[in-house]
Amino acid sequence: MERDAVIVAGFGYRSGATPASLHAALALAQAGHAPVTALAAPADKVASLATLAVTLALPVIAIWPSDLRTPLTPTRSLASLAARDTGSVAEAAALAAAGKGARLLTPRHISPDRMATCAIAEGPHR
Repeated sequence: MERDAVIVAGFGYRSGATPASLHAALALAQAGHAPVTALAAPADKVASLATLAVTLALPVIAIWPSDLRTPLTPTRSLASLAARDTGSVAEAAALAAAGKGARLLTPRHISPDRMATCAIAEGPHR
């Protein structure tokens, strides 16, 4: 990892997702990777990441709807396409937050309760 690189955990989740759901998805996605330096989610849902962000002492990056549609994601979820016009909200949020030239370190992982997804991306410092 470059000295100024960021590693972002991007999240997609249902409105009923709990902090435990988010943490479980992060743990699955992060296994074997360097620690994340930020969390990211759609702008209208970032408040739900507050507990996890405080627990991990990490900043949260809000991703606007237009920025979710820009990155091409390897996952093609019909639910994500219908709701957010992207194949994976978690992957798109991670890539958008990590900046231009970002790459996925891991595609989305789904929490055991299926309420949250998390993907990890690495990119240059924003």
